[in-house]
Amino acid sequence: MATRQSMDEFLQHCEDVLRYAKEQYTEASKLEHYNDTEYVKAQQMLEHAVNDLAHFSLSCNAQQREQLHRMRLQLEQLQNDMILLRH
Repeated sequence: MATRQSMDEFLQHCEDVLRYAKEQYTEASKLEHYNDTEYVKAQQMLEHAVNDLAHFSLSCNAQQREQLHRMRLQLEQLQNDMILLRH
């Protein structure tokens, strides 16, 4: 089972990734093609977070799995938004 501390640290990491990706999404919607490198980096960070989440969820209890599920939905929603943005 994942420890409470490791779970908190992982969720904080995911929130940091979400915050960074949202910033890049906002910038991309304003600036179009001027920050492609950062935009792609944010997409890669989201993908890594989703993959890490899948591995992390294997060692969690039911309550932790529910938290991870909600985080996965947020990450995947932003991934989809970034893919669909006419950037």
